[in-house]
Amino acid sequence: MTSNTPETPTGLAEALAAGTVVLDGGMSNQLESAGHDLSDELWSARLLAERPEAIAEAHLAYFTAGASVAITSSYQATFEGFAKRGISRERAAELLCLSVELAREAAARAAAKGIARPLWVAASVGPYGAMLADGSEYRGRYGLTVNELERFHRPRMEALAAARPDVLALETVPDADEAAALLRAVRGLGVPAWLSYTVAGDRTRAGQPLEEAFALAADVDEVIAVGVNCCAPKDVDRAVAVAARVTGKPVVIYPNSGETWDAEARAWTGHSTFTPEQVEGWRDSGARLIGGCCRVGPEAITSIARTLAG
Repeated sequence: MTSNTPETPTGLAEALAAGTVVLDGGMSNQLESAGHDLSDELWSARLLAERPEAIAEAHLAYFTAGASVAITSSYQATFEGFAKRGISRERAAELLCLSVELAREAAARAAAKGIARPLWVAASVGPYGAMLADGSEYRGRYGLTVNELERFHRPRMEALAAARPDVLALETVPDADEAAALLRAVRGLGVPAWLSYTVAGDRTRAGQPLEEAFALAADVDEVIAVGVNCCAPKDVDRAVAVAARVTGKPVVIYPNSGETWDAEARAWTGHSTFTPEQVEGWRDSGARLIGGCCRVGPEAITSIARTLAG
């Protein structure tokens, strides 16, 4: 099942074979712009329990802006993270499912407003470091084995897959070892996935060459796209070319604005270097899923959509 309107039943993989699809922008900055406090270890996942309607509104804003894919608010939603807040495992599974349902709700509301293009839901699977909430998703090298990381990821991936998203977004992965664990965990779930690293220059945040990191996904049938996110726009060009060459799969890219996250101060520093015009070069290099991550809002997504349509 997909979020598409009845007139356009094309799956996301088929859409990528036919052209370029626009992703949404950052969930956290959209929620913060609406006045919600995210200074919490659960980040936007806290609102799944406390203000779910705010998450649906954020998704709707991006669909209205021109996005065709909504990435759910489950990036920092884990059984372990919820348990720290006294939330039971059963309730945590419900909240993971809710993250997909809220994006579906937003897609239905967008269709009711007259948006006729296909709309899809990508269930976010953030890295282990996101649960730690200490910035380690930008470092990797957690001291865990691939088997241990697989055991961490598989249960919540099963919970998200049970909600039947169109795709699992294995995103902001800093380390090829964690990617290997995620690629093991995605097998047999019955839901396609994309794999997206966070990078610095020509390497993962943990320091592995991108050629080696992308090669892990080359022969994984479940993976319909590979690429990068939550990185500086300047790091995208090289990554797109490498991902396309090494895997032969469509490339997904959604960089940050270009500002830098200060994990200790829990604040962004610097200034934006993201310009929607850059997407033409990314598309020409092989990118087929294009959007924005942290600090990239609906206005930028509209510009991206217009640029790609033009």
